[in-house]
Amino acid sequence: MDSILPIEEKYTELEQKLSQQFADGDTVKIDAILYLIGVQELGKGFQQFSKDDKLNLMHIAICKIFEPFGHYKFTHHDEDGWPHFEAISQLPTMDVEQQKWKMKEAVVHYFENNKIL
Repeated sequence: MDSILPIEEKYTELEQKLSQQFADGDTVKIDAILYLIGVQELGKGFQQFSKDDKLNLMHIAICKIFEPFGHYKFTHHDEDGWPHFEAISQLPTMDVEQQKWKMKEAVVHYFENNKIL
């Protein structure tokens, strides 16, 4: 359980920073964090996105945060500049709490490695 605590602490700190920066102090949820990562990875800045684009941005984020763990591999940018990934391995079967923790771990890892915050 000790290895989980630092991730929880780092995630809470990240969540607070993002909440102050993007949500006027309201707590930023994981889907919003994934959206921000997707926008960052797309590299076109903030703009109006369709509902489908928002889902695609979240998919990009999931691929990107799980890429260092060997689950996805970047393949190319399409003609519109959107990144595409290939699934390399499936995530292991996990219960809901394990899924939440793995997602938090991957998000923390992304922000630490990219020195965004």
